[in-house]
Amino acid sequence: MILKAILSNKAHPEYGQATVPFPIPDSEYDHTIGLLEDMGIGSPTAQDCRVDKLDSPYPILNRLAAQNANVDELDYLAKRLGSFSVGEAEKFQAMASRLCLSGIKDFINLTFCCQQATVISDFSDLERVGKDHALTINGGMMPTSEFNRVDGQAAALDLIQSGAGIVTPYGVVYDNGMKLEQVYDGRHFSEYFYQDCVASVALSRPGQDGRETLYLPCPDIKIARALQRLDVKDVSQCTAVLDTDDICDAVRKVFEEEFKLNEHLDALNRLARCYRGFKDDELEKLHTVFDHAWPQTPEEAAYLAENLRDFTVINGISTAEEYGQIIADRMDVSPELAEFLDLQRLGQRQIDEEGGEFGDWGYVAYKGTQPEIKEILGRHIPPTQEPQIGGMA
Repeated sequence: MILKAILSNKAHPEYGQATVPFPIPDSEYDHTIGLLEDMGIGSPTAQDCRVDKLDSPYPILNRLAAQNANVDELDYLAKRLGSFSVGEAEKFQAMASRLCLSGIKDFINLTFCCQQATVISDFSDLERVGKDHALTINGGMMPTSEFNRVDGQAAALDLIQSGAGIVTPYGVVYDNGMKLEQVYDGRHFSEYFYQDCVASVALSRPGQDGRETLYLPCPDIKIARALQRLDVKDVSQCTAVLDTDDICDAVRKVFEEEFKLNEHLDALNRLARCYRGFKDDELEKLHTVFDHAWPQTPEEAAYLAENLRDFTVINGISTAEEYGQIIADRMDVSPELAEFLDLQRLGQRQIDEEGGEFGDWGYVAYKGTQPEIKEILGRHIPPTQEPQIGGMA
């Protein structure tokens, strides 16, 4: 938690207050938005949440008290600040004080440029101050050899004697020519990877400025709120681009070449939700099921992933005898007794009971009862043919 805000409805204080921690975890997002909506606030576009009180490690943000803000603005600001180092936090607060900022839009925009400033809060180590300043004015990156040649004390004294510093409660700040740019326009949030995601999708409205980025998997309500900020009723009205994809190259191909992502975004989100919870062995199992079933649409692929637990998958075998050997090993049959086992018959009997089949990757059997899954498997294509969802496996 970076911020904790007590929010209310300015027009209807009788509706009470809600204490909201920011950033809002995805697992709590639906509940939080529902809570605010019950109070008549929480719009995806309007600044309708009055900040009655704010608790955070950033005292400068207390300037937001008694102001109205958008709940997603507060969430985005908390995410931006959550990645800051101690030095960046000093720069943010000092520059906010230097520029007399008090609105959340300006605070958000400041997070994109405050790193350009230099703040001196401790004059006891001028060597460090000067070297830090040299690094700052070089965009935060310098060759090690060049950095080591910097005379930190001389650089610090030159900076102090320049007279460009402004005293703030957070240290003496030098803006180094920093300009507060309008990265955030008050409606659309710039792409920012606060945490790892399985895939990200950029949504835009043809002919209009502004873009929304979705970080999948995400709560479905986040998709709906992004559409409202783009002023469209349905995602099919948007241009959707798969920006990053950690699922697999096959899924990228499906959504970039074979199906329109803006018509199957929900399926991608469902797939991403499954991938987020899968371990390596489960991903291998999933790919084997895909290779065997050859789903024809992204929705079918998502449905298979959601029901993966109902599949038995044994990779690397292609005969009933091999399956029989695995069964014998599981039974911990002694070597002496194993000589008398008919492994072919043992494996085939299990295959018949499970209704399983062999594919290119191994053995697959569906043990569930979902008619939709049985329908997908019933369309099984002979191995000599190409999959209909090209490369999904």
